[in-house]
Amino acid sequence: MKLVTRAQLGWPASAAPAQAKTDGVKVHYEGTAVSEDLLTDHALCIAEWKAIRKSHLANKTEKYSDVAYNYAACPHGYLLEGRGIGKRTGANGNQALNQAHYAIVALLGSSGLTEPTDAMLHAIRDGIELLRKHGAGTEIKGHRDGYATTCPGDALYAWVQKGAPRPGGTQPANPPAKQYEPYPGATFFMKGSRPALGKSSPIFTAMGKRLVAVGCGKYKVGPGPVLGQADVDSYEAFQRSLGFTGSSAKWPPGPTSWAKLKVPKV
Repeated sequence: MKLVTRAQLGWPASAAPAQAKTDGVKVHYEGTAVSEDLLTDHALCIAEWKAIRKSHLANKTEKYSDVAYNYAACPHGYLLEGRGIGKRTGANGNQALNQAHYAIVALLGSSGLTEPTDAMLHAIRDGIELLRKHGAGTEIKGHRDGYATTCPGDALYAWVQKGAPRPGGTQPANPPAKQYEPYPGATFFMKGSRPALGKSSPIFTAMGKRLVAVGCGKYKVGPGPVLGQADVDSYEAFQRSLGFTGSSAKWPPGPTSWAKLKVPKV
């Protein structure tokens, strides 16, 4: 299992209501357009998952306490923690229907990226088995079971109807050719309200090398591993090159620009 925890995502403990047991697990998809770029860039998967949570927390109608799902599964075989173990799902709003099943969402859409990879199916199965160890019953259903929706899409629902079998074996398939450093969160780059100048990390070296590679390097020495003003100037130049202006172009790095920089995993 390739698990990305809430702590690694920079999220606090989930405020979702506790629920120790369910009848099983329901599988979902995003139901909107999802970029096929996720197939080749795992950093975009992390950014997508964070954007989903942000949109749910901003939903004043449903009043979500957290991202709606217990877990997400990405095309590279990673299981991304959402509400996590022992938490009632908020999928399909905060309705009584949610209480029968925990929820796993595939980072798939109604257009763009619509077909699950073998690695994604393994990740969903990893999530099902993890939840079964912590209170989930044996049922495996799609969101459309019991509710009028196209979720989780025809391809994924056909797999669910077969019992969600692991494709072709027991190990995740199709590992990414290259992995990228997940966005470490804005606070990683700051000391209070100022850039964390003097902080040392191999991430800064990898970041600086990518900034040089994309033509935004402002270095006379380096880059890295100590964060310096040249790193700040270089990254701000990169954010301006992406079209950000004003305060949006200023340090610290944001999740969107970080995903586009494609910093190699250190």
